[in-house]
Amino acid sequence: MSPHISPMRYRTLLLGGTGTIGRATARALIEAGHGVTALVRPGTDPALLPGCTLVEGDVTQQGLVEDLLRKTPHAAIVSCLASRTGEPADAWAIDHRAHSLALEAALETRVQRFVLLSAICVQKPHLAFQKAKIAFESQLRASPLHWSIVRPTAFFKSLSGQVPRVQAGKPFLVFGDGTRTACKPISDADLGRFIAACLTDPAKERKILPIGGPGPAITPLDQAAMLERLTGKPVKIKHVPFALMEGIVGVLSTLGRVSPKLKAKAELAKIGRYYATESMLLWNPETRAYDADATPEFGTDRLEDHYAAMLRGEVGDDRGAHAIF
Repeated sequence: MSPHISPMRYRTLLLGGTGTIGRATARALIEAGHGVTALVRPGTDPALLPGCTLVEGDVTQQGLVEDLLRKTPHAAIVSCLASRTGEPADAWAIDHRAHSLALEAALETRVQRFVLLSAICVQKPHLAFQKAKIAFESQLRASPLHWSIVRPTAFFKSLSGQVPRVQAGKPFLVFGDGTRTACKPISDADLGRFIAACLTDPAKERKILPIGGPGPAITPLDQAAMLERLTGKPVKIKHVPFALMEGIVGVLSTLGRVSPKLKAKAELAKIGRYYATESMLLWNPETRAYDADATPEFGTDRLEDHYAAMLRGEVGDDRGAHAIF
């Protein structure tokens, strides 16, 4: 065997592999020498997951994962699966039920390890998708498998949506004074490597693993300052009062009692409010405060370099859904 080719360690079933983090995780698993089978939606372009064996199917279908594992035994499951909207029905179908089916399948077959990509925001679960994630985390923790639960902070893509606004000369939007929240954002590539390492690092086994990128923690105002440095131009700041978000949530919640569509919009507004008011850092229940210093760091990629690449047109506007951080 060539010294440049790593030996296969685990035949791994990857769930949620077509998202940006899923694709980065697939690359990291392959680079680490694991064989990867990706369960994907029908019609998925194989080019999205080079080096993986693709199996098409609906991850919420009863018995599908178990049938797959019985036909081709796998030693590990890695899931980057997350609901797209965070609405209650979507969250409980994907963040909970789909994962529960995968865990049941794992317990019925030869799967030894299960690595779950969760979210750091489940530390303070107020929203449907957070409660769904916590419910499955509890199931996984109670299982006899070798499990790891990865709770990352904010992703680069979740903090990149305003770059085109700034390029177009529009103001950078912040809630309040722009310093209430902070995070240690982590890149897809660094997170993928961290997830892949959970399969072979004993120190990560049977643990909940909060993880951020290289510090220090940054606020929305810090993000605006990055863009100002990179563009060499003043960046306008527009301060959005928290009361405005509270008003929107209140109105939609009231109207949502009679309209399913408005009820769904109310949930999305609550998600927006959550991220406008809560930091994506480790929560200390004793001090009742977020602790940037205690939030673990991993990797070398920095958000400012990502912004620079976006401004050069080397990467796209990877705006992300709430449900993966």
